[in-house]
Amino acid sequence: MNLGAYVVDRRPLRIPAFRRLWTASAVTAVGGSFSIVAVPTQLFTLTGSSAVVGVSAAVSMCALVVSALWSGALADATDRGRLLLFGNAGLGVAYLGLWLNTALRLDSVPVLLGLVAVQGVSFGVTMTATGAAVPRLMPAELLVAANSLSALTRYTGAVVGPLLAGVLIPAVGLGPLYLIDALALGAVLWAVALLPPMPPRPDAGRAVRAGPGAGLRYLARSRVLVAVLAVDLAAMVFAMPTALLPELAERQYGGPPGGGAGLGVLFAAYPAGVLAAGLLSGTFSRARRHGALMASAAMAWGGCVVLLGAATDLRLAVVALVAGGAVNFVLSTFRNAISQAYADDRLRGRVQGVLTVVLIGGPQLANVLHGLAGAAVGARWTIGIGGALTVLTVAFLSRAVPQLWRYDAWRSAPGGIRDQ
Repeated sequence: MNLGAYVVDRRPLRIPAFRRLWTASAVTAVGGSFSIVAVPTQLFTLTGSSAVVGVSAAVSMCALVVSALWSGALADATDRGRLLLFGNAGLGVAYLGLWLNTALRLDSVPVLLGLVAVQGVSFGVTMTATGAAVPRLMPAELLVAANSLSALTRYTGAVVGPLLAGVLIPAVGLGPLYLIDALALGAVLWAVALLPPMPPRPDAGRAVRAGPGAGLRYLARSRVLVAVLAVDLAAMVFAMPTALLPELAERQYGGPPGGGAGLGVLFAAYPAGVLAAGLLSGTFSRARRHGALMASAAMAWGGCVVLLGAATDLRLAVVALVAGGAVNFVLSTFRNAISQAYADDRLRGRVQGVLTVVLIGGPQLANVLHGLAGAAVGARWTIGIGGALTVLTVAFLSRAVPQLWRYDAWRSAPGGIRDQ
């Protein structure tokens, strides 16, 4: 048995430009993620108000959404490498500003919120430009493997970064964490500066004037891309139970008020499953039936959430979340690969901008809906119904849009990457 065929698929790393970009992202996944913990901690320390922390999250999200949509148009009208450089430079400016605000003991809440907005705008540019640039760096058959590698580093950072921040804040304070974030971005700026030119197509001159609307109109005409976004939204909005995990930990599994070990295990189970799937990404990265695999993973995720809602024991709940994280890794990997390969390159930036909005807005909407429904009918019923709705919705979409289920990575993309 060739075990190498099942572990992380490293073929994209043979492409120098992607290898540099991925290596830099691995650095920033941990060393560039401290502000995620530091900003809300500083705001709460300064104001004593969780409402202000909530306002900062709203500011960041609004800035990111607007930025993602408009930077998508820019990605179709300018060199994508330069746009990516601009976005990462903006993040560096935001982190340096956060450091100076702390180091000079200004501790200004309005300045903090302004820098959070700059961070949101820059992050929207970076996410959108990256999604549009990667398909220019490699052939279509490696997109799944490339997205798997990127997701693996991202989720590793999501686990390790906050843990390190929690250890470092009492030891060194908040200021050095912002400075580490800024310094880590130096690796990304180096990698992006060495990317090959990625100029717009000759007929893309009207992209900025057309704005995000052109991308939305293009999406509306593409049954496959609409189905991809609909499947992803169903999986996130109906079946992302993050908001109800504290209630489950305390009232269902006997945890202490205010959190405890059980709550920590519940929150850690999902990313643990994601990481496990990432380490075995070779199992599916060479597959061609991307649509069927994405839809199947979405329905499997819904089934895991149904199991979570039915679980009366913490151990079974953890198993459901670990399995759910694993299948969601598969779902997100094929979602990215399909949206990158299927979209016309002249409009790929705007498609990625819309996808960024969905990725950011979906979980936020899920938190609102799950919170309201949980208060009305209870956490377990809400979670179980959400999982079942996901399974039914994705099954309906698979039948209503058979092109998605039949999607073949090497044949289905119209004028795909092979023809560029």
